[in-house]
Amino acid sequence: MLDVCLLGTGGMMPLPKRYLTALLVRHNGKSILIDCGEATQVPLYQSSYSVKDIDHILFTHFHGDHTAGLPGLLMTMGNSMRTEDLHLWGGAGLERVVKGLTVICNHLPFKIVCHELPWKEQSVFQAGELMITAQPVKHSVPCLCYSLYLPRIGKFDVEKAKALDLPVIYWKHLQRGENVEFEGKTFTPEMVMGPTRRGLKVSYATDCRPSADIVKTVADSDLFVAEGLYGDEEKWQSAKEKGHMIYREAAQMALEANVGELWFTHYSPAMTNPHEFLDKAREIFSNAYCGSNLKEKTLRFKDEDESDA
Repeated sequence: MLDVCLLGTGGMMPLPKRYLTALLVRHNGKSILIDCGEATQVPLYQSSYSVKDIDHILFTHFHGDHTAGLPGLLMTMGNSMRTEDLHLWGGAGLERVVKGLTVICNHLPFKIVCHELPWKEQSVFQAGELMITAQPVKHSVPCLCYSLYLPRIGKFDVEKAKALDLPVIYWKHLQRGENVEFEGKTFTPEMVMGPTRRGLKVSYATDCRPSADIVKTVADSDLFVAEGLYGDEEKWQSAKEKGHMIYREAAQMALEANVGELWFTHYSPAMTNPHEFLDKAREIFSNAYCGSNLKEKTLRFKDEDESDA
């Protein structure tokens, strides 16, 4: 399963009741943070998640409302006596940006590892058990959207395992994807595992204009967290000129991408009531919701037994 927590929903600046947009995704006790604007650690401390469990931070782009919270978060991690490497992912220039942001973070007890991704072509990498796709998007500066996918192995076929005459104590290793050596023979997971099943997918796109590339990247996501800078149609031209989306555009992409659920985020400070425009968005995509501070959801694998029958 995947635990998802939207730490904040604001754009440009944190407000008293609206933290800056950041998303936390947790699997098996380890977390991935997407974006880290000013004061991101405040809602993090209000949540049930720990800063010590964050092993990866993904940056969509380098505007301050997505990066300026990094120094404080790093110092908090250091004070918690974290020693494991912290992996940072972002477009070309990430290392230079991180170097500037961390001037005040002296003597951290852990290593920061920067991974620079291309701004102009899609890239795929692994973080823990999650496969992550970084897709370039159109904004006022180079920017990426991310899709996180947790694969699911096939079902273990007991009858096939019995037919191999392999002792039961070795079965768990095959289930974990490991090869087994027994009596001079090599047994592989493919011998006992069924076809790969549908996994879980979370996608995140903010500070961007809608595009077919985004639709393709986020296709079939269980949860799509997308920018809705404005809900008001009259603000569309302003959003377009600044490289942003409004509710209607995010809802249309959610529909075309066949996602399970849509959360709006990255609201303009000028939009004081995001729910005011939700009904119009639901006319396009019915399973749309307004994101809010600490909005959470646990995604679980669907039981595919019936669909496989």
